[in-house]
Amino acid sequence: MRTARRILAAARTIAVVEASRDPMEPAHWVPKMLQEQGWRIIPVNPHAHRLIGEHVYGDLADVPYAVDIVCVFRPSSEAPEIVRAAAAIGARAVWLQRGIVSAQARRLAEAAGMDYVEDTCIGEERALSQMVVGGLTPPGRVWHGIGPQPEPVPGRAAPSPSRTLERPVRRATRRRSGRKVDRRRSGARQR
Repeated sequence: MRTARRILAAARTIAVVEASRDPMEPAHWVPKMLQEQGWRIIPVNPHAHRLIGEHVYGDLADVPYAVDIVCVFRPSSEAPEIVRAAAAIGARAVWLQRGIVSAQARRLAEAAGMDYVEDTCIGEERALSQMVVGGLTPPGRVWHGIGPQPEPVPGRAAPSPSRTLERPVRRATRRRSGRKVDRRRSGARQR
């Protein structure tokens, strides 16, 4: 099995089970920090629709992308079932956050050939690797159109384009005459 640092360095896509809507919770700000550092974050939470600017999936089985790490913010008693779901979607590693330990989940992950980390914060490991190794940040994203478009998993249908894509805000400015001008329109016509 690889070390936690090597697992994180090799990963590009992280599914976060029970990502939180509360910005004060680690289940919100840890994935957000990883996203800001360049990892593709896929929130999984049956009670939310959109978190940290990403579409939220209700279950790991609903995720249409290849997943490198399944990061778990659920109680230890739920870890074995999450490991089974992670193995079913072909995830390469399962990462249980600080305070989450499960011997049964470890055995299931080893039997499925997945890397396994428990009782370790993925955010802390990211920060430590930056200080000690000089950074294990993934390469920059490739942008196609409005936002990053990850490659879908072969054999699964790609999600349809979302109508909830963030759109640029129309900015209006006032000329000296007091009339509003929309600078996005060609020729900056007056209203």
